[in-house]
Amino acid sequence: MRSHYCGQITSENIDQEVTLYGWVDRRRDHGGVIFLDLRDREGIVQVVFDPDTDQFFERADSVRNEYVLQVKGRVRARTGATINPNMKTGEIEILGKELEILNRSVTPPFQLDEHIAVGEDVRLKYRYIDLRRPEMLGKLRLRSRITSSIRRFLDNNDFLDIETPILTKATPEGARDYLVPSRTHAGKFFALPQSPQLFKQLLMVSGMDRYYQIAKCFRDEDLRADRQPEFTQIDIEASFLDDKQIMAITEGMIRELFKEVLDVELGEFPRMPYSEAMARFGSDKPDLRIPMELVDVNDLMQQVDFKVFNGPANDPEGRVAALKVTGGAQISRKQIDEYTKLVAIYGAKGLAWIKINDTAAGIEGLQSPILKFMPDEIVTQMMSRLAVADGDIVFFGADKESVVNEALGSLRVKIGEDLDLIQKEWAPLWVVDFPMFEKNGEGHLTSLHHPFTAPACSAEELEKNPLGALSIAYDMVLNGTELGGGSTRIHQSDMQKAVFRVLGISDDEAQEKFGFLLDALKYGAPPHGGLAFGLDRLVMLMTGAKSIRDVIAFPKTQSAACIMTEAPGDADSKQLRELNIRLREKPKSS
Repeated sequence: MRSHYCGQITSENIDQEVTLYGWVDRRRDHGGVIFLDLRDREGIVQVVFDPDTDQFFERADSVRNEYVLQVKGRVRARTGATINPNMKTGEIEILGKELEILNRSVTPPFQLDEHIAVGEDVRLKYRYIDLRRPEMLGKLRLRSRITSSIRRFLDNNDFLDIETPILTKATPEGARDYLVPSRTHAGKFFALPQSPQLFKQLLMVSGMDRYYQIAKCFRDEDLRADRQPEFTQIDIEASFLDDKQIMAITEGMIRELFKEVLDVELGEFPRMPYSEAMARFGSDKPDLRIPMELVDVNDLMQQVDFKVFNGPANDPEGRVAALKVTGGAQISRKQIDEYTKLVAIYGAKGLAWIKINDTAAGIEGLQSPILKFMPDEIVTQMMSRLAVADGDIVFFGADKESVVNEALGSLRVKIGEDLDLIQKEWAPLWVVDFPMFEKNGEGHLTSLHHPFTAPACSAEELEKNPLGALSIAYDMVLNGTELGGGSTRIHQSDMQKAVFRVLGISDDEAQEKFGFLLDALKYGAPPHGGLAFGLDRLVMLMTGAKSIRDVIAFPKTQSAACIMTEAPGDADSKQLRELNIRLREKPKSS
């Protein structure tokens, strides 16, 4: 039996007999004395075998990295230069008395040194080895502490931990659902949930009052650094609480979490309307650590003959905005070209700019290829509005409002990172007052959050002016990342039907897809609302990881595949017949 974890032995254990289990992190032979660094999940301890231990010395001499050992020995103090201040166990070592090799290891595909550069594909193929690295182990240990803290908080605030189904039904909002064929219902499919949304609302109708779940969710979509096909959600719902009360509870949970796990006081959570966030930062999840904002210059550009600017400025759906970068005149033309490629990703046709070399020289002190298209008085007014100074640069976006917001919003973050403009470590906020609906690329209305979000107006007002309606929704944002989104839900069937009508969902379709919810709302559904946090993103931020793949034990690749298990894989013909599935033949290459 293990008496201690390797990383937990201290000077308080000197002269104690200990039994340890772990992996050989490193083996060294110093003049007839064998040193083994033994590693387990809690850390590393040095074990020394002298020649007078006979067979165990020879055994220690035979071990190699990643062998699994049982070691028995006595704790003794290190002295003088042998003390290692960089190790938690650096003041002691174990004088080995017995050693048993529990398992041998072939040479690992990469070293476990935290500084070694290893390609991600190799790390994911041998993930069970990658997870032995202290860096990765530390991230998963912190993830465990985070979920434990969250559970304690919610348990202490009377929330019930309730599981909801994984096999459920596809819905109109369920584009990108993972479908599961049913063997017992030929031609029918289950869908894996993108969220427990409807079930948690039904739990409120059931009188559970306060619910939470750390839930697995699934979405078959293109991946980014902060997306995975299966992800984990901290799902919360409560009855008889308004939006401000739900925000207060969940804000308290995040504050307590950061204090307990990181010893960080997050400070104020300002509240910002969606319209203000988009106008000032071009994003509904602004990074408030970066001291740059977008400034509208529509009114000025309406007066110029430069079509690139006056076209969007006179378009009701267009926008012309400027982004001033203090001290940014140092940015090279090569870097400007890189930024131009960045904004092109979001549909921008170019990136106009003006460098401010000498304000005292007026127009002559400015440098830009667009100045020849703009009257001097307009340029002067614009520079005054932007309060430019020598050494600044101003970038411009001119297009449809959505294109300008996305392009300049992303450029703002990129420049903030490149020029090291981030002013503080943590910047939380709430974004509120979202529109109920937005137009998709085909001009149809879609829900900005989801179709079960309550509007801040009556059903009649909603149907009369859907694009002007605001929702009772709220997103928690931290450092430019959306940690969680929530809303007050619709709890009356008439309002739910009105939202469906605005979305073009007929009564028959609504009954077919959501009949169970509409029926439930008739039976005394209480006012309720909730919020869902992305656990993977939260852990990513708190550990400083660059990708959520680094905080998930066994993640998928960018192509939604598992290199280690080679999933997804083929199904044999018998399984397919039982599921009533026939695969289409792949076209033959000519």
